[in-house]
Amino acid sequence: MNGLLFIDDEEGVRRSIARALKKASYQIHTVENGEKGIEFIKTHLHDVTTVISDYKMPGLDGMETLAAIGALNPEVTRILLTGYATMEAAINATNEGLDGFLTKPFDNFELRAKIHGIMVHKHLRQFIPEQIYQEIDNSPEALLPRFNEVSVLFSDIRGFTRMSGTAPPEKIAAFLNGHFFSPMGEIAYAFNGTMDKHIGDSIMVVFGSPVTHDDDAMRAVDSAIAMQIKAHRIDQRLASEEGLRLKVGIGIATGIVFSGILGSLRKKEFSSIGMAVNIASRLQAMAEAGEILISEETYSKIEGRFDAMALPPVRVKGIDEPMTVYRVNYQHS
Repeated sequence: MNGLLFIDDEEGVRRSIARALKKASYQIHTVENGEKGIEFIKTHLHDVTTVISDYKMPGLDGMETLAAIGALNPEVTRILLTGYATMEAAINATNEGLDGFLTKPFDNFELRAKIHGIMVHKHLRQFIPEQIYQEIDNSPEALLPRFNEVSVLFSDIRGFTRMSGTAPPEKIAAFLNGHFFSPMGEIAYAFNGTMDKHIGDSIMVVFGSPVTHDDDAMRAVDSAIAMQIKAHRIDQRLASEEGLRLKVGIGIATGIVFSGILGSLRKKEFSSIGMAVNIASRLQAMAEAGEILISEETYSKIEGRFDAMALPPVRVKGIDEPMTVYRVNYQHS
């Protein structure tokens, strides 16, 4: 549902908003205070995509109301409406993680345009990695093409093609989104990795671009361990069901890559390319279910911090000489 909830203690303002948006594609709902707004969201959690709340209201104010609604549904677009058009209020709204800021009085056309713009802005942030979005927001020049050292992580589900051969499409989508992409993406985010791309039933995460840290390799390995532990727990829950299971192999490589905005006129993305990307992908392909394989360059940066064991040298496509690969040892709990 494309519902919009408007919260304001003044009945006249609620009527004005309803009139202003009646030609839009929203199902409009209005309530008179923050408490009722929160209760409405609780009972219509999947019906409302946008919430606009007045700032000054008896009881909970708009900031408190939108914060509570965001805790119930982080995906909802939250907009603060206020007659106090001050920079301080705008800064507070941004600091609270709100998606937009509107001021009274408002023109109907302007109101519709700003709501539309805020919603588009919100949806773009769902497709663009947060670190990239922040870099663009702070300084567009930070995304100019460059070479820099990164640690690249690839994670792939073992046996997925075979398992998914007889599963209905909706089950495959729910499995990938709910059990793999979402939990693994949250782990990558927690360790400041950039989700570079989803490739079928694989993910590529880059640590060190566009935001660079001294401990990128360590955070990549920490992230891989957390992913394997999470995947193991999910797989244990799935074991009681018939069908799809979650067993993953992970490869990590460190090296200099090219990073920049790449793509066609109609679609672009910030991505990294280079030998470290290729090696990480090939290490992932070599990894057994539950394994984390890392390159020698990655090992040199995390040596002594993690328990890792050298494996016999292997030949990797694109590398002339056999290379030493390390297996990271970890506990599932």
